[in-house]
Amino acid sequence: MARAAVTRGERAGDTTGRSGAEDYPLSAVPGNARRGFWPISLVLLGFTFFSATMWGGGNLGVAFPLWPDLAVIILCGSTILAVYVAGLGYVGYKSGLSTALSARFAFGELGSRWSDALLGFTQIGWYAWGTATITIILTRLLDLDTRLQAPLMVCFGLAFCLTAYIGYRGIAALSRVSVPAMLLLIVASVSVALQDAGNGAALLPSGTACALTLPEALTIVVGTFVSGGTQVANWTRFAGSARIAVGSTFLAFFLGNGLMIAVGAVGAAVYGLSDIVEVLAVQGLLSAGVLMLFLNIWTTQDNTIYNFSVAGCHLFRTERRRLVTFAGATTGTLLALLGMYDWLIPYMTLLGVFIPPLGGVIMADFFIRHRGRYPALGEVATPRFNLPGLAAYAAGSIAALVGPGIPPVNGIVVACLAYACLVRLT
Repeated sequence: MARAAVTRGERAGDTTGRSGAEDYPLSAVPGNARRGFWPISLVLLGFTFFSATMWGGGNLGVAFPLWPDLAVIILCGSTILAVYVAGLGYVGYKSGLSTALSARFAFGELGSRWSDALLGFTQIGWYAWGTATITIILTRLLDLDTRLQAPLMVCFGLAFCLTAYIGYRGIAALSRVSVPAMLLLIVASVSVALQDAGNGAALLPSGTACALTLPEALTIVVGTFVSGGTQVANWTRFAGSARIAVGSTFLAFFLGNGLMIAVGAVGAAVYGLSDIVEVLAVQGLLSAGVLMLFLNIWTTQDNTIYNFSVAGCHLFRTERRRLVTFAGATTGTLLALLGMYDWLIPYMTLLGVFIPPLGGVIMADFFIRHRGRYPALGEVATPRFNLPGLAAYAAGSIAALVGPGIPPVNGIVVACLAYACLVRLT
């Protein structure tokens, strides 16, 4: 075994200086930097209020009646997602470590760099998609010249990283304003939609536009945010208690994610549109739609690029999180300009199969191998590769690819069980 390299940010008691200013990218969050329930919850709600989730709900809205079929699907899928994310959220609170730092224990000193690259590239891809999405929708809503798309992508790509550049404080400040505003707009839009549908009567017959099986429907509900949820420890490491960490993740990934699915389903059933921005425009609320577009994209973009910066700092073993944030936003903007919007979704769906097993191994490593408490970073010997963790991850990925049922759930469960068995054997 090779002894883990100790950086300045990993030394015990490092709560000031660059580590604190950069949101502790290579060390545990100390007690004096922990936060309460609503600050954490608003940040996570802003993360889960995302257009792609509503589009997933739109696919369900034309395939199932709202009651009781779709309601049961949303309830079951959101429960699965919330339980998984809450487990990882507890790991983040208890250890004070980001997902990337927890992966060092689960996969080894060098093995964790591979997971950093996978998680980081996924977030860059979503950032590119979000940057392109807001530009394309805005030019269509306002009937702007398409030649403006390139400069607008550059503008949005760099602007949306500003709150993430500041760090947790910047993202929390934006969420305090944006989340209540988005909730008000959602309530107003759904109220109008139900009136247009005859107080909801039009939503009761079975959908006929496409055929989806129950496992496929649950995969949509779970899969829309299972990749982002795998990195929830980046936020819950700031939680002041286990109740705050678990409660905030349930609020965001059960109620928040479920609400977005339901809103997309209602919009698709009534107007044939799954995105609430376009629904607001059809309802004659164009100004509200444009405001919703900015808030919806921005609150997810800054979380996304923040997640990239945390993974990037661990990959390169640097505490300069702000520099990594800017570099990631620039890369995402370039990918948006190169047309990644057109082929991102199928690729990200594939990554959604490979990322959940990471969370399964991390939870099994924390609760089974380390019995709910990591040793201090830099104070223990860490292998270059943790072979049981890597083998369990491979088993989970194969199960997600070829097994029947819900691929993300298959990957998480098999990875957990495989790691538990390998730890017992070794």
